[in-house]
Amino acid sequence: METIELKVDMVALHEKRLRKCLSKVKGIERVEVEASIEKVVITGYANRNKVVKALRRVGLRVEFWSAHNEILSTYATGSVMFNTYSFF
Repeated sequence: METIELKVDMVALHEKRLRKCLSKVKGIERVEVEASIEKVVITGYANRNKVVKALRRVGLRVEFWSAHNEILSTYATGSVMFNTYSFF
């Protein structure tokens, strides 16, 4: 089994459209959506390029998840603590 991690621009209504689109792609067994960080994890035997093509066909902006996205999502969720120092 293969795991495909994607970054999908999510708006409140896009998750329903995303799941409906992916239900039509053969080989997908499980879809996990983390809307707060715009991450979709797909598990199954589906071809990566067919999954991306299907999502783009319905108008969703999709790219493969990368380490850069991981860093950005950490800052977006606020899970990183910042130390603020005042020198004056």
